[in-house]
Amino acid sequence: MAVVEVKIFPVGTSSASLSRFVAGCVAVLRKEEGVKYQLTPMGTIIEGELDSIMAIIRRMHEAPFQAGVDRVVTDIRIDDRRDKPLTMAGKLAAVESKLV
Repeated sequence: MAVVEVKIFPVGTSSASLSRFVAGCVAVLRKEEGVKYQLTPMGTIIEGELDSIMAIIRRMHEAPFQAGVDRVVTDIRIDDRRDKPLTMAGKLAAVESKLV
């Protein structure tokens, strides 16, 4: 299982606001099964099988184009741990357990 952060940036839109494009990308993600996700103020975290996540990100990347944008930049950060289970909740718990 992998935990992936994705940030999708439509470039050259007619407004400084990007929330409608973010909503379009999240709408793609909401239709998917077998993945958990967390929308954050600066990106989206996705948990699931890496091959599935990459295919989903590809569809999310296409969403701004379908909304009329001519250029999209997508940043992807992957945490793919194979020695033990990896989850969003587990990553948070590991840090919180060390807070004094």
